[in-house]
Amino acid sequence: MNEKKEIATFAGGCFWCMVKPFDELPGIIDVISGYSGGHLENPSYQDIKKGNSGHYEVVQVTFDPSLFPYERLLELYWPQIDPTDEGGQFHDRGEQYRTAIFYHNDHQKRLAELTKDEIAESGRFKKPIVTNILPASPFYPAEEYHQKFYKKNPNQYKQDRAKSGRDEFIDSHW
Repeated sequence: MNEKKEIATFAGGCFWCMVKPFDELPGIIDVISGYSGGHLENPSYQDIKKGNSGHYEVVQVTFDPSLFPYERLLELYWPQIDPTDEGGQFHDRGEQYRTAIFYHNDHQKRLAELTKDEIAESGRFKKPIVTNILPASPFYPAEEYHQKFYKKNPNQYKQDRAKSGRDEFIDSHW
């Protein structure tokens, strides 16, 4: 099998909640929690929690575009977030929890901008769409205990997700 690989990077608030929607789908090779978009090299989770490194919590998705095109990744991404919230996502507040699409090539940039415009024009939201579309920057994998958190700590994951308000927002807006 000749597998093509591309990378997509998405910020959608807490990365624990962003892994599961992309994980284990045909054509998805890997999903890694990490940090991107900041000025500090090799940041730790503690650096990110302080909120002054400029990084976003992100997921980096490695995918085979012949099996799972980038358009489908965007279709999965947008309904996971509140694209109108500049201050974070749900109960997670701060710059590290903002939303963004980090594009890795012109094709990704064009599609990200197109889908953002479509959502803005859809009338689904009363407030402006503030999700940033940014060039990919260095990606730093998060510590091992953050990887596939929903599998390693299913009860804590479910509790955190339940209290976040994410699911209620998704149900009422998407």
